[in-house]
Amino acid sequence: MSNNTRIPFVDLITPHLELKEELGAIFEKALSSGRFIGGPVVEEFETEFAKYCGVKYCIGVASGTDALRFALIAAGIKKDDTVITVPNSFIATTEAISQTGALPEFIDINERTYNMDSEKLREYLETQCYIDNDTGRLISKRTGRDVTSIVPVHLYGQTADMEPILELAGKYNLVVIEDACQAHGAEYFFKKEDQWRKAGSMGLAAAFSFYPGKNLGACGEGGAVTTNDEEVARKVRMFRDHGQAKKYIHEMEGYNGRLDAIQAGILRVKLRHISQWNEDRRRNAYLYNELLGGIDGIITPYEPSWTKPVYHLYVIRTKNRDELQRYFSENHIATGLHYPIPLHLQKAYERLGYRKGDFPVSERVASEILSLPMYPGLRPEQQSHVAEKIKEFVLNSTLNVS
Repeated sequence: MSNNTRIPFVDLITPHLELKEELGAIFEKALSSGRFIGGPVVEEFETEFAKYCGVKYCIGVASGTDALRFALIAAGIKKDDTVITVPNSFIATTEAISQTGALPEFIDINERTYNMDSEKLREYLETQCYIDNDTGRLISKRTGRDVTSIVPVHLYGQTADMEPILELAGKYNLVVIEDACQAHGAEYFFKKEDQWRKAGSMGLAAAFSFYPGKNLGACGEGGAVTTNDEEVARKVRMFRDHGQAKKYIHEMEGYNGRLDAIQAGILRVKLRHISQWNEDRRRNAYLYNELLGGIDGIITPYEPSWTKPVYHLYVIRTKNRDELQRYFSENHIATGLHYPIPLHLQKAYERLGYRKGDFPVSERVASEILSLPMYPGLRPEQQSHVAEKIKEFVLNSTLNVS
């Protein structure tokens, strides 16, 4: 493979060209029907995505951020509550929490999975909170606020360790809302139930994003809430449409957060392909593992026995991350950082009062992670080229040190 050949981080062109005829028919149908917002196409996608996730209800919304915000509000999260999540995520996770009027508090991540560490969650609940004798509510010692919810993030396409998280939530009467925005089709094995369950079917509700680069992506913005709870579903439907129970009948103030029909139609077409695309991503991940295994200083993703990840991202770690990323760029290989600054250290959250050192695993990981090219159509020769450049970089680094 030529050293001048560019390898993109994600390919958003090829799959759309392959589906061009089907996707074009969606646009033509919308033009001929005049149904651009809501309607049967949105309802059909909602039915099909609910079935795919193994839940009763899916409510299409305008974005993943809307999905998480609406799910939290529908679950009863309110102003001045505390919602537990992780600092290693995109800011939309905490934006959705803050925009309900609640306050995020963080639990550090597991160093191997990069998701919420259930043991650290247990420690937080047992040592950093107390039960109010008068109300029976769980109170954060840090803020004095009621702790009401947990938002585990299924990061990079791998589910969080949900069984212990749900057990702790049940013990302390906490609502669990999954952030599944990177985990379309990922699965988790429940030992007590002896069964696999899909992301989006484990908490009271879950949020999905259909941003174009996702495993299931629209050709624009889009999102969805999944749930088995009829009342949560009813409320989310109203929140997305100005609080309307029916036209011009407003039970509450809501939002303009609807999924448009063209995007829903595009998602219906793509939903038929996502299982194969996810298998292609897994195949690519396992080839990367084989190519990169044993390279000194390179840590490849860890896949626990209780997950079936869908590799939205393939994330390695190295102490020379910035230098390696520059080397990739010089060799026309695109990479990403997900995410370079943990949320507790972002300027947007200075008001929370966290300091460097509060979440050492997230901070260490943030300085070392590097996302390699990952998409269904990634070719083995492209992956081999990526691996060759990593080996070159490591060898050159070793020679320079010597």
